[in-house]
Amino acid sequence: MIQSIHQYIWIIPVLPTLTATILGFGLLFSRRILNSQRWISAFISIFTLLITMMLSMTILYDQLLNNFGHRQLWTWLNIGEVSLDIGYLIDPLSSIMLVLVTSVAVIVMIYTHGYMQHDQGYVRFFTYLSLFTASMLGLVLSPNLIQIYIFWELVGMCSYLLIGFWFTRPSAAYACQKAFITNRIGDFGLLLGILGIYWLTGSLEFDVISNRIQEQISNNLLPEWWLIICCILLFLGPVAKSAQFPLHVWLPDAMEGPTPISALIHAATMVAAGIFLVARLLPLFEQIPLVMDIIACTGGITALLGATIALAQKDLKKGLAYSTMSQLGYMMLALGIGSYQSGLFHLITHAYSKALLFLGSGSVIHSMEPVVGYHPEKCQNMQYMGGLRQYMPITSITFFIGTLSLCGIPPFACFWSKDEILTESWHKFPVLGGIAWLTAGFTAYYMFRIYLLTFEGQFRGRNVVNTLNKKKNNLLPLNVDTSILENNVTVPHESGLSMTIPLLILTIPTILIGLIGAPIPYGLVNSSVLSHWLYTDTNEILTNSNEWLNFCFNALPSVGICLIASTIAWHLYGPNAKRLYKNNIELDPLGEGREKAILEIIYSWSLRRAYIDEFYDKSFVLMIRQLAKILVSIDNWAIDGIINLSGLIFLLGGEGIRYTEGGRITSYIFVLASVFLLLLIGNVFYIS
Repeated sequence: MIQSIHQYIWIIPVLPTLTATILGFGLLFSRRILNSQRWISAFISIFTLLITMMLSMTILYDQLLNNFGHRQLWTWLNIGEVSLDIGYLIDPLSSIMLVLVTSVAVIVMIYTHGYMQHDQGYVRFFTYLSLFTASMLGLVLSPNLIQIYIFWELVGMCSYLLIGFWFTRPSAAYACQKAFITNRIGDFGLLLGILGIYWLTGSLEFDVISNRIQEQISNNLLPEWWLIICCILLFLGPVAKSAQFPLHVWLPDAMEGPTPISALIHAATMVAAGIFLVARLLPLFEQIPLVMDIIACTGGITALLGATIALAQKDLKKGLAYSTMSQLGYMMLALGIGSYQSGLFHLITHAYSKALLFLGSGSVIHSMEPVVGYHPEKCQNMQYMGGLRQYMPITSITFFIGTLSLCGIPPFACFWSKDEILTESWHKFPVLGGIAWLTAGFTAYYMFRIYLLTFEGQFRGRNVVNTLNKKKNNLLPLNVDTSILENNVTVPHESGLSMTIPLLILTIPTILIGLIGAPIPYGLVNSSVLSHWLYTDTNEILTNSNEWLNFCFNALPSVGICLIASTIAWHLYGPNAKRLYKNNIELDPLGEGREKAILEIIYSWSLRRAYIDEFYDKSFVLMIRQLAKILVSIDNWAIDGIINLSGLIFLLGGEGIRYTEGGRITSYIFVLASVFLLLLIGNVFYIS
């Protein structure tokens, strides 16, 4: 039975690839038929991915029963002493990621059928989705660094296509280019790191690399500084892909893509690829404490930075994007302190919770578009929402469950994983533990702020006409955008079944998936089912909550700060916070005196993205543009000038000769006589 399962693992990435190929050729050769029968594209994509998901679950079940890895390799290139293999690797890490990617992708595809139903690029979107999923599955199954790099680039290419799906929008075109270029920086570092590791070890296989590095370090055969450089270059790839500081700037702009791909990219696929690679290379990184410290500090800074930027965001999706950045920082922090279980555990719980939140935001946007207009700056702006709970009960309930989970409120999924990260970080790196604890409070604040501004209170679309009148009478600040107020006011409505059913399905893992990492009572050796199975022989089981009493005691600080922060958010943005609805538009409380100054600093920091984008624009972007102008000037005036001058000289010389070569003997005699006469006169003057 085991052998038969392993024989069919290659089908997992092949099926969605085949789907993308069929739909791609269909768009090329039978576009009209395919567009007229759109449901065929959705049916093929969902059906093949369901088969992939069931096969992935079978592999996970086999791993749970037998708990041993399987590797299958085929020789791809064999040139001299260089041999490159391709194949697949099945172990607890890859089996978890397979189920995670396929389950979220299936739900997103079902949701996409309703969300993109009236879009002209419906079939093209399903083609991109299938190719994207296939690339991520190939990356998860990769047994070596070279195969990971191939699928790593394919994931980046697909993200470029999906983020810029609505390429006619200048903002979407800019966003996909920004994501692509930013990730190229990290990918170039990853490539250099792979080449450096191959030069040191002569292998690209994960276990071989770790063992050979360990031997060379123990025998002092390897300069430590060179190994540190190679590991940092390897880490640069996950920094960009998982939106870690300072290469995080592409993530919020990626919200220009359709909401289903926002859920897929920022929940279980692209951004998770960086966490997956760090987890895969952790046996290598653990041998160098400095690299582990760099990983942990990068994760801590990213977690805090993303949380602070999310505090006052007005765009619903961008607020969730910065939340994703912050949670990815948590995962990287956990891996950096060596807490393998808690990092991957949070990857699992966050994936389902954030997919639920993103799809919920898509439902809200879909409902708001007829009300305020079809531009993202309007339908995604929380200033024009409020009170949607009475119009969208399913979306509001599911979004609230996702909010509770992401805030770390027990017993929802993210509570178990986030509490484990906080406990481990407090014990191993108290400074980063304090940062993580503070970030947990910020997370609860901005997530409840998002929920309250979107679903509670009164629907502010009803009063936009009165707001417009106040604007005309100079009763509103000049910076308030009232262009949307010219539209006829309509009432939001709940989304269709193809969008609400996926939301209801995602609430199940959002509530229950955390139990796989919950501590087992009576202080058993392994603290949870997850830790009992996930760890291999090379990984130490790290737990500080073997008993429920200790676990509850350790959970008090994280739950306490989340409750305090959510209470503050309720006080500021709840239905009874009347001052937030001043003029029906000014939602954020500015306060008075010192309070106003502090809040203005916070809002400026958040809305201007911690000034990092501005710094990049005024330094790197401006510097590159100035350098490009200088090079263009040199090319035009120096290089092209010399070549053009040479051509002009030859052109004039040729023209002159053309007029002197007329073919008449009398003209030749006249020229010869004239030249002879001039030479004779010159010679006479020279002698005299």
